Amino acid sequence: MSKATIESLSEQVRGEVITENDDRYEEARRVYNGMIDKRPKAIVRPSDQADVISVVRFVGETGADLSIRGGSHSVPGFGTNDGGVVLDLSSMRGTRVDPRSKSARAQGGCLWGDLDHATHAFGLATVGGVVSTTGIGGLTLGGGFGYLARGHGLTIDNLISADVVTANGELVHASEDDNADLFWALRGGGGNFGVVTDFEFRLHPVSMIYGGPIFFEAARARDVLQAFKTYFADAPRGLGGFFAWQIAPAVPFIPEDRHGETMCAIIAGWAGALDQGEAAFKPLMDAAPVVAHDVGPTPYPALNSAFDLPTGLQHYWKANFVEELSDDLIDAHVEHGPEIPVVESAMHIHPINGAVHDVNADATAFGHRDANFATVIAGIWPDPKDTEANIKWVRDYHAATAPFSREGGYINFQSADDADNAEKNYGATYTRLADIKKKYDPDNLFRMNQNIPPAG
Repeated sequence: MSKATIESLSEQVRGEVITENDDRYEEARRVYNGMIDKRPKAIVRPSDQADVISVVRFVGETGADLSIRGGSHSVPGFGTNDGGVVLDLSSMRGTRVDPRSKSARAQGGCLWGDLDHATHAFGLATVGGVVSTTGIGGLTLGGGFGYLARGHGLTIDNLISADVVTANGELVHASEDDNADLFWALRGGGGNFGVVTDFEFRLHPVSMIYGGPIFFEAARARDVLQAFKTYFADAPRGLGGFFAWQIAPAVPFIPEDRHGETMCAIIAGWAGALDQGEAAFKPLMDAAPVVAHDVGPTPYPALNSAFDLPTGLQHYWKANFVEELSDDLIDAHVEHGPEIPVVESAMHIHPINGAVHDVNADATAFGHRDANFATVIAGIWPDPKDTEANIKWVRDYHAATAPFSREGGYINFQSADDADNAEKNYGATYTRLADIKKKYDPDNLFRMNQNIPPAG
């Protein structure tokens, strides 16, 4: 793109258009993953849907790469590029809650913390992730799960509608009744089909919950994993959470002399009646002797932000879906989990059963509906000199668990070198997704993602 074309883009939008000559450029081009260092030609922060339409049409005419940035949490760095255009939705973060219909509308640049804050005032919430700084766009389009999933399904199961700017620069409404094929594809097909400027979610009565982290000795991990596996197979649906490997952080509820030790943990939340929380947690607390815990009544947004990390750390992740935590798979976790290299890194096993399994496998584009767990091995570290060791831990761990897991993993947990695995990661719905991609984006304009090429 020439300077003249960037100037013409600036004339078409009311929001900011930031280029290399702007003082704000270095800050604006940064993304969550500190390993990603790219220099787009322009970063556009749209003020409204009209700006989004203008940017999509501009990119369609010029052939430039287009990256859509919501919360900027993409581990592969899909929210930026070299020499193209970044559509940074961070200036579009409005929310509106309707307590009568128990629904909320949120603009595409919202973070989960924005939505949690807005809905909590009404004693309501929807299914989100476990990090409040994650963008609602990427998480939702990939499927979405967290503490409330066993009770209320995936995030996409709570999506009522979406407003989408498609590749031809048109704004369309997608729901069960309008553009139903697009609405199906948005629910698990990632960012392949357009720019979602507005999401409409179904809400549920959730305010104060009973929850928090429970830390156990690393040596008791096998017992903890067996208890986790057994209990979450048919635990009350109000209980959600995950198993984790974690180096004990320097927090007040962990004894100071245990800070920095490698431990295993279960982090969970009970969204039912508070007076039933202790009973719901008892099988978890009894899994093995507890080293430390911070379990009790807490606002849902507080638990949902407990794992927030600053922008700029190095990230390299791997993921798999799992049908069963077999003894062989547990052995692999017990062998490789304790090798976790730094306090920021983690391994999580998320149960995705309960209400998630109530939805028919072909009702949405989420192609691993029948899996019971989603695993992520998240290498996260502050110092670039530790990159080699951290990537090795992730890859060795993933290689050891892969033979006992599905070939595909959750698209929101993938790294850049997983691009060739898109068909396996999308699973059973991939062929239908490619057909819908051909209809709505035949030239693959939206390709900076876990990409689905148009059929044919």
